[in-house]
Amino acid sequence: MSADEDTSWGRTRQNGVVQPLLTDLYQITMAFAYWKSGKVPDRAVFDLFFRKNPFQGEFTIFAGLGECLKFLEKFQYSNSDIEYLKSTLPASVEPEFYEYLSNLTAQDVTLYAIEEGSVVFPRVPLIRVEGPLIMIQLLETTLLTLVNYASLMATNAARYRMVAGKNVSLLEFGLRRAQGPDGGLSASKYSYIGGFDGTSNVLAGKLFGIPVKGTHAHAYITSFTGVEDLKTKSLQHKHTGEAYDLLALACYYRDSIASELGALVSEASDGELAALISFAIAFPEGFMALVDTYDVKSIEASAKRQAHVASLNVKPKLLTNGHAYLANKSVLNGGRNSPIISHPTTFRNNGCLKRGELGELYVRSGLLNFCAVALALAELGYHAVGIRIDSGDLAYLSTTAREVFEKIAHKYNLPWFAKLTIVASNDINEETILSLNEQGHKIDCFGIGTHLVTCQRQPALGCVYKMVEINDQPRIKLSQDVGKVTMPGKKNAYRLYGADGHALIDLLQRSIEDPPQVGQKVLCRHPFQESKRAYVIPTRVESLYKIYWQDGKVCNPLPTLEETRNRVQVSLKTLRNDHRRNLNPTPYKVAVSDELYNFIHDLWLQNAPIGELS
Repeated sequence: MSADEDTSWGRTRQNGVVQPLLTDLYQITMAFAYWKSGKVPDRAVFDLFFRKNPFQGEFTIFAGLGECLKFLEKFQYSNSDIEYLKSTLPASVEPEFYEYLSNLTAQDVTLYAIEEGSVVFPRVPLIRVEGPLIMIQLLETTLLTLVNYASLMATNAARYRMVAGKNVSLLEFGLRRAQGPDGGLSASKYSYIGGFDGTSNVLAGKLFGIPVKGTHAHAYITSFTGVEDLKTKSLQHKHTGEAYDLLALACYYRDSIASELGALVSEASDGELAALISFAIAFPEGFMALVDTYDVKSIEASAKRQAHVASLNVKPKLLTNGHAYLANKSVLNGGRNSPIISHPTTFRNNGCLKRGELGELYVRSGLLNFCAVALALAELGYHAVGIRIDSGDLAYLSTTAREVFEKIAHKYNLPWFAKLTIVASNDINEETILSLNEQGHKIDCFGIGTHLVTCQRQPALGCVYKMVEINDQPRIKLSQDVGKVTMPGKKNAYRLYGADGHALIDLLQRSIEDPPQVGQKVLCRHPFQESKRAYVIPTRVESLYKIYWQDGKVCNPLPTLEETRNRVQVSLKTLRNDHRRNLNPTPYKVAVSDELYNFIHDLWLQNAPIGELS
């Protein structure tokens, strides 16, 4: 993996793996056959497009254009590439062919494309490539691999963003589940473009400037067996610099709030408490804790706890504000004049606790310990960030956590405590979020991994790269499957908007046609079904193609990652809600002009064989 800063583009250089040999062998063998056949002077036009929107939706986000342009900029077979090809291709291949390959560049290629980050639709070419036949044939596989996954990933992320809503943060946690390091980096980059707010992938943060987020794993909690494992217990006050015993503070608060949470201190894990104190000392300004590592072992213990709490007809002493306890410095100033806390606490090891059996009871240990440590931090001038839940009934657990936070905020007059962040992870997909929405969850942020980065609902977009013209002569690919018939010739694409400001239809025309005009009636036809046609009077016409590569250089400014990310959201807003919705979306129409329709069908008849019955 090679990626260094590139000040000219304000982004990153091409991944070192993306090079001319990142292709299918048949591209090289076709290149030789073309060369051998004397087709070096031939010029062609290829369209890169897809045939069906992914994820049972009705839109796709176009991504990967920037990487395609970097590939063109760097296209050159190295000496070692040529030596490898000589060892791979048949011995009959002439030395002059290798000489030809070694001199190939993208100097004579012209590339038109839709703006990266735009909403796009089936059959509308995302990229049109013009140039020497052999050269643009050699580009096929690499352009497809750069666009296919990038567009699929950005689309998947955009769909998550829509179902989560604008007020919920989304973090990509998928590196460990991605298809290798390149897949992991691409997932981080294109999920950010699609609307995610950050990633756990540190290298992606460095290379692309994406915000990096993370907490800790269950292993950190289970690495502590009890408070005796704490090597450091003190933390300096944020404002005064005076050191205090954070363990003593946390134990005091744990005793003070246990009954408020319907919990017993004796049921909480002291190893977990020690782990959270340790993490808080390491990150007092960013204390975000995983709180579902331990559950109560048995129903009997639960029943015993409830009976005990019910028998108590008293409440613990309430502190009127977050600084009341600091007055007792004999308890808190490092324990010089007192035991750890002002009344006994029973410490236990973790032996009677286990994970996963009763996730809904996490409040008795994880949430209790977290709140105790967060309140202790508050005494010393720090604000905790929040919690992460990684198992169990996420709607119930988030609601319970929010109620606890609000109760403690009221009890100690700490308004910010009620707004602590609740992060949920654990194999989340679109359907999970929709279900949680229906249940009225209180989650502020979703951490999503496997379903996002592997695109489990549909692992491939299916972009294709088809010749539509050679030496100014149109070419059409015929098939018994009408969906695979290509639209020949060089084409332009326009998006026509209605009076409400939303996109109505995408229109493909022959490149020699005049573009549609605002306020003028345009006949829009289905490319293959004669009876499907409609007149459209657009209030706005958007030309979709720009020239991005010509004469050996990028000729249109490339957006930054942030600009592309913003482009996605702006472009999505041009669609009606029924096109964007998750369930049974309305298909968006893609049409051809009357002239292109007739051109396609005339060429179809010319090339289709006439059958004979006998």
